Amino acid sequence: MREPLNILLCSVPFRPSVGGIETVSAILAERFHAAGHNVTLLTQTPSMEPEDEPFAIVRQPSAVALLRWVRWADVVVHNNVSLRLAWPLLLYRKPWVVAHHMWTPRAGRGALAGQLKHWLTRFATNIAVSRAMADSLATPATIIPNPYADDVFRDVPGGARDGDVVFLGRLEAGKGAALALDALAQLNANGKRVRLTVVGSGPEESSLRRRAEALGVGDQLHLAGRRGGAELVALLNRHRVIVIPSLWEEPFGVVALEGVACGCVPVAARSGGLPDAVGPCGVIVPKNDGVALAAAIDALLADGAARATLLEQAPRHLAEHTRERIAHRYLEVIEHAYRVA
Repeated sequence: MREPLNILLCSVPFRPSVGGIETVSAILAERFHAAGHNVTLLTQTPSMEPEDEPFAIVRQPSAVALLRWVRWADVVVHNNVSLRLAWPLLLYRKPWVVAHHMWTPRAGRGALAGQLKHWLTRFATNIAVSRAMADSLATPATIIPNPYADDVFRDVPGGARDGDVVFLGRLEAGKGAALALDALAQLNANGKRVRLTVVGSGPEESSLRRRAEALGVGDQLHLAGRRGGAELVALLNRHRVIVIPSLWEEPFGVVALEGVACGCVPVAARSGGLPDAVGPCGVIVPKNDGVALAAAIDALLADGAARATLLEQAPRHLAEHTRERIAHRYLEVIEHAYRVA
């Protein structure tokens, strides 16, 4: 099918908010538009900035506007189930595609809404961003991983790769930056002095400084703050290993792809979808295990040939996660849902 479709892409968070859902939603909307479809992105995120996108953006729609846009759509696509945005489908039976990027709770906080979402997905065509995410759902799902910005993240030849280890992510407890400091202390105890660059910001920043000093690795830690674009790419290209020691279950882990694209070998926790994101290009260690993390870092830093062997797999792995490839796979699912409706 190549006839233009009216695609309503619903993403509760979107730019100027920053995060994985926001990035994926923008990539998909851009690529759907480039493929010739009529795309409207509907979001609950406000913005006072002028819109500068090739597709239409509707922010914080009223109930009347939401009904009008669902009626307009040939297919409604949700990046995560939103009950606030799904109710018009009770009135207009449009093909509904749901891409699951986050865990939907069945117990504890949010369980009631979570159980309703799980029940509703039986009426949708479902996409999951990883095997772990697919296994968590109540209905079958097509696994389509997340894309990375392949026009931004790349290996820049000729530069000095003189940095040891880099961490990239929001500085909050679940991301595990503190565990990376524990690994540095473990390496120090073994007579190995390793430097860590932490890129990102968040509520844990001051506690990381204090923890580093308490562990005796304060002078081995560089808190680089938030970086983006060419500046971030240049910084990643100076490091040999990227650590992703998440303590919570990551739905996917685009940061692994960004690191690999910039020539870093990932050492990641066995956490949710992270093994899918790392693929054959890195090393997976047990979650919340500073000793195992330290051992993997030590082995990779000491063995350039091992790093090179892992990165030989990068072109094929990254090719499955380009914006074009992932958007094409989404469109295959969307067009099939439209045909069979």
